[in-house]
Amino acid sequence: MDQALKDRKTRQITIGGTKVGGNAPVVVQSMCATRTIDIDETVAQAHQLANAGAGIVRIAIDSEKEIPAVKEIRKQTKGVVLSVDLQENYKIADRVAPHVDKIRYNPGHLHHIEKSKTIEQKVKWLVEVARDNDVAIRIGVNCGSVAPAFLDKYPGDQLAAIVESAAYHCDLMDSFGFTRFVVSLKDSDPVKVMDANRRFSKRRPDVPIHLGVTEAGLPPDGIIKTRIAFEKLLAQSIGDTIRVSLTLPNERKHEEVLVGHKIIQDVAAGRFISVPDFGAGLNIISCPSCSRVENMKFVELAQQVKELTTYAEKYKITIAIMGCRVNGPGETDDADLGLWCGPTTVNLKKKDRKLGYYAYEEVLPKLRTELDRLIAERTSATAAN
Repeated sequence: MDQALKDRKTRQITIGGTKVGGNAPVVVQSMCATRTIDIDETVAQAHQLANAGAGIVRIAIDSEKEIPAVKEIRKQTKGVVLSVDLQENYKIADRVAPHVDKIRYNPGHLHHIEKSKTIEQKVKWLVEVARDNDVAIRIGVNCGSVAPAFLDKYPGDQLAAIVESAAYHCDLMDSFGFTRFVVSLKDSDPVKVMDANRRFSKRRPDVPIHLGVTEAGLPPDGIIKTRIAFEKLLAQSIGDTIRVSLTLPNERKHEEVLVGHKIIQDVAAGRFISVPDFGAGLNIISCPSCSRVENMKFVELAQQVKELTTYAEKYKITIAIMGCRVNGPGETDDADLGLWCGPTTVNLKKKDRKLGYYAYEEVLPKLRTELDRLIAERTSATAAN
């Protein structure tokens, strides 16, 4: 299987001092879970991740107020290849790009900013910023924030919307003569991750791919979900850089990197896990703790939810626990029960219906009540059939 890792046909690009794509080794990367504005903590975690073997370390920027912090973080992490997640702040790319090696934008976050400008105009400006500052770009498409235009174009087929959105933005890059970019197509379902990346790789075999199972959750389940997708894709020569997304406290964040390297080593040696029934029962989705998390009780809550719901493990029910307001609302919509966490309260949902806002100390009994109700509904429906 080692040959599969060497037979990738994508172009090779440079991100800082790291080569991605082509015959370069698959690069493991990770993301700081600290708030970017907390400079000392972010610098320490960037070094923590790099020392564990992360070839690229990502930070996120929430507002203009964090631009000076990014500048200072860059000064103190000269040996680290630094990527910045622009999130919903694409307009500040020109002030951030001088201090990083790569910028990541989400196509699904462009439509509601500067509505007088077209998507093409916005992407062209991002390309000009990247070119002027000698940085690479990641086009990061996420299941929970697909651009409305593509959801409308492919109703009922989110996977097609994800792939076509990514392909469209690649076409824009081509039209602007820019080649230093990678693409990610992420979902919390490893099967969808495999399908989306296979489709995209067939469509654009030249473009380097960043693999990720978003909101994989707590170990060990989160590791298993990630392996299911990564093992099969890497064995098919798909994937040039990978990020393992686990719900972990800050002091253990580097474990994402160690798991990523272990997966690559196992694929190279032909060692694969086999979990035929994984996902047949209860599925707990939780996002990786990152700088967007506004209350680190989120990590503890995710663990408590996992412990609380063990009695429901045989039921095919999905519960999503999200840590921020950026991804939380949209990425809990498809879960049977969802919790997205704010600074002081947790928003409890059933699919896309809001059930209420509760303090962190109050939400678990409410979740238990809704879970019992859902199990009763499922049991009753099964009996009726």
